[in-house]
Amino acid sequence: MKGYIAGYVDKHHDCVYVVFRVMVGLLFFQHGAQKLFGWFGGPGGVELASLMGVAGVVEFFGGLAIALGLFTRLFALLSAVQMAVAYLKVHIDIAGGLAGWVPLMNRGELALLFLAAFLVITVHGAVRWGLEEKLTGKEMF
Repeated sequence: MKGYIAGYVDKHHDCVYVVFRVMVGLLFFQHGAQKLFGWFGGPGGVELASLMGVAGVVEFFGGLAIALGLFTRLFALLSAVQMAVAYLKVHIDIAGGLAGWVPLMNRGELALLFLAAFLVITVHGAVRWGLEEKLTGKEMF
């Protein structure tokens, strides 16, 4: 059984990774669209010069770029830093005490999942079917 699973994973690794990259990018894009424009049930209209405004810009454009495979590593690294800051500044500070450090109690599990996903994407880049490779012939970052 182990040989079958390993063979399947080896054969379809790139395709599964592209689905992962696109899904993570589109989910992150939705968070930015909520903050900036009120799409998908969000409040919208945040001040661009605020912490939430900067987060919305990074999420909107970074998520779109990651999904499209455009400067994937650069945007994934920027997004990972944003998620680390969001966890440390927003989730830990708001909850305080023991709850501040426990992701389920401070509602920071999504920030940590995005952080982990962006670290994986930073390491691997676009892999296949990325717009950057189509435009420049290679991944630049």
